[in-house]
Amino acid sequence: MSEPFGREGLHLEQARHAVLADIQPLHGQEWLPLLQALGRVTAEPLFAPEAVPGFRAAILDGYAVADADEPPLSSHWQLVGLSAPGAPYRGVLAQGQAVRILTGAPLPAGAQRVLAQELIQRHGDQSIALALPTGSKLWVRGAEEETAAAQELVAAAQRLGPAVLGRLASCGISQVPVRAVPRIALLITGDELVPAGQPRPNGAIWESNGTLLEALLLRLGYTVSQRRVVADDPVALRSTLEELSVSADVVVSTGGVSAGDSDWIRPLMAELGQVEFWKLFLKPGRPFAYGRLDAPDGRSLPFFGLPGNPVAAAVTALQLLWPALQRLEGAEPKLLPRLQLPLARELSRAPGRPELVRARLLVNSDGGLAALVDGSQASSRIASLQDADLLLELPPQADQLPAGRLLWAQLLRLPLF
Repeated sequence: MSEPFGREGLHLEQARHAVLADIQPLHGQEWLPLLQALGRVTAEPLFAPEAVPGFRAAILDGYAVADADEPPLSSHWQLVGLSAPGAPYRGVLAQGQAVRILTGAPLPAGAQRVLAQELIQRHGDQSIALALPTGSKLWVRGAEEETAAAQELVAAAQRLGPAVLGRLASCGISQVPVRAVPRIALLITGDELVPAGQPRPNGAIWESNGTLLEALLLRLGYTVSQRRVVADDPVALRSTLEELSVSADVVVSTGGVSAGDSDWIRPLMAELGQVEFWKLFLKPGRPFAYGRLDAPDGRSLPFFGLPGNPVAAAVTALQLLWPALQRLEGAEPKLLPRLQLPLARELSRAPGRPELVRARLLVNSDGGLAALVDGSQASSRIASLQDADLLLELPPQADQLPAGRLLWAQLLRLPLF
């Protein structure tokens, strides 16, 4: 089979650009309660139905007074009532009067400021006096502090996190319109695979890519709707691909994508659809294919042929499949944040391809950060992913990298809010 992008394969950035240029967002949307919408992408913008909080409120416990200017020491006020959250004072505050007010409670009409209770000397239940200077701060939250009426709260095509959902709830919104989420079909290939928990014959391995990839996708917010494990048989693989394509929006395989005698995925991609490109100029992850799979109902589905080695499969899924899934949801793809870090210790490697090395993030005693590479980086060794904080980007020709060398690294962390 010809290699349309050359013998070495595509650079990662080129491959990502080619994939995203080929992906169009799915159609359809649904309305969901707020908690069910966590992690989903908005289908349309949402606006505040009214101002929030909608009233001026006390920022701290104290006394609301009508003084516009900073009152002098020994000023006195007559206590006329109480304003509490959910139980506001209904009267109009006049000069020389004060209302006991609790944090978050509405300011009475006529009130201009709140005097912190620590500054006040109280004379029974009848009056108060100012014992310490107030300063210029009013300690009043504005009626539109969170939002004005009709203000946009969240734009379309935005992923919903806890902060946005909490803000929507604070504005009285209980449901949101979200885009369709892609249905993912996962195919794991190999004659040597045995399910975990079953006896393992000589030469066989326990199947782990399915668990690794499905768990990774769950961590990223996506559910695998179908998962099949099939031997390296072209007839069985063709039948399975046709079956999976019926009720999927994207098909992902792992294994069988190289150029060996039992590697049938790429020829089947060409037979059942088309191969857009094959091979990456990357370590781990060189045997990777992207293309299209023609479904029986006439749809053309994105097809990702991931490598068979588990680390390579996980890394390429993170670099190429994840951005594509975001695009399918109608969101602008966001990649892992990058930062420059010094190497904690010297690193030797064989030059040739750019490499994404699994590393840990160290915090020195002085608060400085460094990247530590420890243990084998074999693409078959899942342990290299365990406890990894970083994907350290090694240049293709670098061989001896001294301690302290600055390198770009991708931070393996997702935002909390």
